[in-house]
Amino acid sequence: MRLIGGKYRSRLLRVPARPGLRPTPDRVRETLFNWLGQDLTGLDCLDLYAGSGALGFEAASRGAARVVLVDNDKTALAELERSRQALDAKQVVIVRGEAAAFLAREAGRFDVVFLDPPFRQNAVPEILDSVAKRLKPDARVYVESEAAIEPETPWTELRRARAGQVSYQLFRWDGSEEGP
Repeated sequence: MRLIGGKYRSRLLRVPARPGLRPTPDRVRETLFNWLGQDLTGLDCLDLYAGSGALGFEAASRGAARVVLVDNDKTALAELERSRQALDAKQVVIVRGEAAAFLAREAGRFDVVFLDPPFRQNAVPEILDSVAKRLKPDARVYVESEAAIEPETPWTELRRARAGQVSYQLFRWDGSEEGP
């Protein structure tokens, strides 16, 4: 898989051989970063179900100050570390763990969060409240899932699209810094 923009443009990421892993396709990533804007300079980003790390490394490539990649699969973590080293992406931090546990212990706040959990786990509705507690005001949250989700206020849907079997949406958090 190749990165499509920024300073790491055209660099390749190795995709771990893992059942159920669905790296976000190039055209979906291109649409997402058109929605977010090409320049993420100074932003703190979280890729909560990192897998291949494609979304997080794209954010780093486009200037994010800090990118945290979270995954619980040791094969994926090894590939993420190899990619981080190959890119010399010092702003990328790799964390081994479950999404909910990470959010419960993390004290930092994020401007952009990528949520692309394994399909058929229905994890997004359950994790959104926890994610909200880790967001900066006006943060953006990207969701990739089997079907579109409809979270309640204070979430505002900014964009929605579909590619094949995948629904993807971009939300803005309009709530307080303390979350729900």
